[in-house]
Amino acid sequence: MSPSLRQMRAFVALAKTGSFTAAAEYLHVTQSALSGLIKELEVVLGVRVVERSTRKTQLSEIGRELYPLFDKMIVDLDGAMVDIANRKALKTGMVRIAAPQMMSCTLLPQVIAAYHLAHPEVQVRLVDCPVENVSARVFSGEVDFGIGPERDPTAEIAAQVLFEMPFVLVFPDNHPLEQKARLSWADVNDYPFIALQGQFTERLLRDMHISFRELSLKPYNEVTFMTTALAMVSARLGVTVCLPYAEPMVKLYGLQMRLLHDPELTRRFFVYTKASRSPSPAAESFIAFLSAFVVGHEWNVTVARAG
Repeated sequence: MSPSLRQMRAFVALAKTGSFTAAAEYLHVTQSALSGLIKELEVVLGVRVVERSTRKTQLSEIGRELYPLFDKMIVDLDGAMVDIANRKALKTGMVRIAAPQMMSCTLLPQVIAAYHLAHPEVQVRLVDCPVENVSARVFSGEVDFGIGPERDPTAEIAAQVLFEMPFVLVFPDNHPLEQKARLSWADVNDYPFIALQGQFTERLLRDMHISFRELSLKPYNEVTFMTTALAMVSARLGVTVCLPYAEPMVKLYGLQMRLLHDPELTRRFFVYTKASRSPSPAAESFIAFLSAFVVGHEWNVTVARAG
C-alpha cells in the first residue's frame, strides 16, 4: 500500500509545526483526526514516523528522512494543480498557431492584439509558413492549431470552418480596369496574371473550369508568397487575385482591390487541429475569439448566407 495524500499532508504539517494542535489548526481538522491520519501513515509504512512524549512531539529518524521527500511531492503537486487552474481560467498558458504568410501579416496580428487585451497573461506564438506547410506543423505537434484554405481531408487532422470569402482582383492605380463598373474573370485574361504556386491556384483553376468552362486562365508567373505577387503588381508587371483579408497589405502596396464576378468564386478557410489531441483551454479560447472576430468581417460569405 502507498501513503494517501491526506496522510502525507498531515505528516508534513506536523513536521513543520512540531505540534499536533498547531498542525490540526493549519489543516482545519480536529486534533483527533490529525492523530488518526498519522497512525494510518505509520501502519501503511510499518514504521514510526513520530516520537511521542508528554513534553513534545518530534520526528523519528525515518520521519526526518521522509519529511523533505513528502514535502517536495506536495509542493510539486500543489504547484501543478495551481498551474492547471490558471490555464483553465486563462491566467497563464501559451497558444501556438501556424498560418499562411499573408494571413500572418494582415488578419492575425489584429486578432492577437485584441485577444491580448482580454487575456494578457496568455502568450500567443505565431508561426508564419507557406500555406502547404500548415497541416504538417499541426500534425507534428509543433503548433496547437493551424489556419488555412480547404485541403483534402485526413483522419489525423480535424477541420472546422472559420470563414468563407470571395476572390478579389488586385491591380495598380490608374489601370484600365478602374474604368470598368463590374469586373469578371474574363477581364483577368486581358493582363499578365501573377498566381501563387501549389494547391491554392490549382483549386482556383479547377473551380473556375467547373463554373465557367469557356474560361481558361493561364498564369503568366507563379510565385510562392502573395507579398511577392503584390510587389510585382505594384511594379505594373501584371494583376493578381487574393482574398479580402489581405486588404491591409494591398493598401500598403498602394493597389486597388475589386470583387470578381462571372463566376463569383469563394474560398473557405479552416481551423485545423490534431484529431488525436484536444486543444488546451488557452487554444480553445483563442479559436473561439478568432471565430467571433471574423464573424463581423464584411467579406465573410458564411455570415451573409446565414443572415
